[in-house]
Amino acid sequence: MSGDGLGLAGGGGAGLEEVTLRPDELVASAAALFGRGFRLALVGAHDGPGPLRVVYLFTSGPPDRRVELHVVLDGRDRAIPSLASLSFPASRFEREMRDLFGIEPVGHPLARRLVLHQHWPSGWHPMRHDAGDVPEMLDDASPYPFVEVDGRGVYEIPVGPVHAGVIEPGHFRFSVVGETIVQMGARLWFTHKGVERLFAGRDPRSATEIAERVSGDSAVGHGLAYCLAVEAACGIDVPERARELRAMLLELERLANHVTDIGALCNDVGFGIANAKALAVRERLFRLNAELTGHRLLRGGVVLGGAELRRLPTVAELAEIGERIAEVLDLARSSAVVMDRFAGTAVLAAHEAEEIGALGVVARASGLGHDARVAHPFVELPGGFVPARRQSGDVLARFELRGDEVVASLSLLVGLLARPGAPRALGAAPARPHAGSGSGIVEGWRGSVVHRAELDDAGRLARVKIVDPSFLTWPALAVALRDTIVPDFPLANKSFNLSYAGNDL
Repeated sequence: MSGDGLGLAGGGGAGLEEVTLRPDELVASAAALFGRGFRLALVGAHDGPGPLRVVYLFTSGPPDRRVELHVVLDGRDRAIPSLASLSFPASRFEREMRDLFGIEPVGHPLARRLVLHQHWPSGWHPMRHDAGDVPEMLDDASPYPFVEVDGRGVYEIPVGPVHAGVIEPGHFRFSVVGETIVQMGARLWFTHKGVERLFAGRDPRSATEIAERVSGDSAVGHGLAYCLAVEAACGIDVPERARELRAMLLELERLANHVTDIGALCNDVGFGIANAKALAVRERLFRLNAELTGHRLLRGGVVLGGAELRRLPTVAELAEIGERIAEVLDLARSSAVVMDRFAGTAVLAAHEAEEIGALGVVARASGLGHDARVAHPFVELPGGFVPARRQSGDVLARFELRGDEVVASLSLLVGLLARPGAPRALGAAPARPHAGSGSGIVEGWRGSVVHRAELDDAGRLARVKIVDPSFLTWPALAVALRDTIVPDFPLANKSFNLSYAGNDL
């Protein structure tokens, strides 16, 4: 083990500790970090240059603390001790690595495929440097091994992966008695695109556009997390004004998505008038976004080293938007039918959310308090910001929490606008590109977005690992659906509103 226990070993941003371990030291070191209240935010395998290795990023805060455990594997032995007994998120990261890199998690209780579907041939791992061309797919692949529920009156309902409308593909398998869901299993990764591999070899500045497109409705969240990671790796100093502008963009993105979800939840219980009004507000926000950055989804506002806006929003514009959102919320709350359908539906208890590792709106609606704006701040927010929380963990709590976050975002925006400064601020680039690594953590509108970037000696990207909050939160949907009736599945699913694209990297 390098360093003094888990002592500072340099690199990657303030508060980062790097520790190099042998595989047989991993479990004890990880257990010690979990015991100190750290969470496992990211696990990324690295295949070249150099030996095969795995990086585990543990985080806690406030104050912002980050510990990276680096485990180098013997080139002849692609195996690593499993952390599944310590952490459910670790078990999913390990299954992902097994599919993409061929790293076997020794001791994993159920190391079946996660990312690669059954028609992918065994023994081919697309993220390996020697993977070669994509092989022929199997025509006679076996079905995905969903857990089967036996018992009197139990039957299955398959839903998807092709859905009505423009929803992305995902397959859901319900085991049902009458109308009550006994168990739901999800099969995702129908849109796996190899996004992380697209970063390799690119100039860091040009790759921002890829980060903005990881999940289209989270352009700021992913773009900013990527920029923070590269800036930490390269030692780029970002001006305070740029940090403030970035925070504004992040809250504007949060506003647009939350008001969309507020309306969509109402629509799922037949209250279309609230949805129509919410969509009108969303369009107002999208047009404002286009005026600020030139793009309705705020692409291009965050740039490496800074932020560029065409103008700033005004307090009057925000007040008008706030009034219109409040009208939608009041309209929904005035409907006994809406409130009755929301209350007590698809409950996720606090201990379930914590054990699963759920993030963002889903976690805070169940009483958890993690928010990267507080735990891993990149700017000092105005007014002693405290993340909103609800306790009941049902659809109503997730609806009301979105309303709380709208109020908080508007308040943050007004406070940031009170600080003088131009709509454009850029930092100085480093004297020359150099090898390094860094992580970026941002509270996107769905939850904490994490990027980790490594640069080679030529200053080009060697590896970018991405964790969208949906990857960690999707399993919580199945838990919340137990004892929920089948007709409430669309409502429950919308109250989570997780990203397929952000999950299916």
